Amino acid sequence: EVQLQASGGGLVQAGGSLRLSCAASGFTSDDYSIGWFRQAPGKVREGVSCISLTTGSTNYGDSVKGRFTTSSDNAKRTVYLQMNSLKPEDTAEYYCAADTGVSPCWDPLREMDFGSWGQGTQVTVSS
Repeated sequence: EVQLQASGGGLVQAGGSLRLSCAASGFTSDDYSIGWFRQAPGKVREGVSCISLTTGSTNYGDSVKGRFTTSSDNAKRTVYLQMNSLKPEDTAEYYCAADTGVSPCWDPLREMDFGSWGQGTQVTVSS
């Protein structure tokens, strides 16, 4: 069973940075994609980023391109989301999710393409 543990959220001022981590376990191979999604109160869940553990290819939601970077440490089965130039509109609960293959990272990033989800970590950006 795949298990995901997200961490690293917190309170930061606008313009600041945070790094989220997603520790994964239960993988039977490296052929997984790990995505980050976020959900603000009253809004739909939004795809933030995705990385294929097999190819290293990445994809980002339009609202975070150029500011956020996702990376992986396959040996540690951990995926990171480096968030720079944070804005108040980045405030949300952030979730990591996983599924097999590379297709979950294809455009657009969709919740329905990920079968395993971790608990969220709250990111709050003050103005």
